[in-house]
Amino acid sequence: MITTLTALCGLLAPRRLHQSAIVALLVVLLAGCSAVRLGYGNGPQLLWWWLDGYLDFPAPQVPAVKASIDRWFEWHRSTQLPDYLVWLASLRAQAGDDHTAAQFCRWNTDLRNRLEPSIDRALLLGADLLPGLGEAQFRHLEQRYLKNLDEMRAEYLQPDPAERRAASVKRAIDRVEQIYGRLGEAQRKVIADGVATSPFDPQAWMEERQRRQRDTVLTLRRLAADKAERDARLAALRVLVERSERSPDPTYRDYQRRLVEYNCDFAARIHNATTPAQRQKARETLKGWEDDLRSLLASASAAPP
Repeated sequence: MITTLTALCGLLAPRRLHQSAIVALLVVLLAGCSAVRLGYGNGPQLLWWWLDGYLDFPAPQVPAVKASIDRWFEWHRSTQLPDYLVWLASLRAQAGDDHTAAQFCRWNTDLRNRLEPSIDRALLLGADLLPGLGEAQFRHLEQRYLKNLDEMRAEYLQPDPAERRAASVKRAIDRVEQIYGRLGEAQRKVIADGVATSPFDPQAWMEERQRRQRDTVLTLRRLAADKAERDARLAALRVLVERSERSPDPTYRDYQRRLVEYNCDFAARIHNATTPAQRQKARETLKGWEDDLRSLLASASAAPP
């Protein structure tokens, strides 16, 4: 359950521009029980700041971008939050049991499938906004990508292997404790041992990330320059998503498969090592998210048309 839950907490590393926006939303949506309602209520403004930080929209396009963000949130609140509620309740009901790696992989696939409508909805809106972008925006995006890579190198590619491993262990423990509460020494050892044997390769991940960034910039530049029709723009953006999700490099695809399989098993080992009290804490965390989502839905229903 930990892979699924940490993803819901918004701890997925952003993989590309358009999906990163969805992940940014999930950070707002599921950051913690006390922050959900406040964060989601401010979600349009937070998402605007995030997107503008990447693309530095020209002033004439700002109203259209903000209106698109508002429409996305209206759609998301009415169509996606009810489904999240059902799914959270299902996870909560299973939080007290032991689980296999196969179950964690099924949850991971389920989560990805549930994100797809939100991603595609964002692409529909993005296809309308793309013609307003110019070379200044693409240069800004390239510089932002470079800055992100520098930050990620500092976080994931420390020159000292021992320091790199220690940072990985700390990240994993922090994520697990957000769901289950304080971990004991034996549980921390499970995590440390799992990190030590993980096939995760930060250098390969960084190189693939650079490929995706180049692909994104080249695609957006081409579509803007070609003055393509809306349907053509949308189709190209969907292809970009597919290339980002499934790397054209067969070696990297094999690495991804091995990493996912390992992480499913690792997550199962962590969850199965938790105590009844920690699993109860996970249930309470999920219940808090459910309560906040219900409050958001109720406030939307009560709002004047």
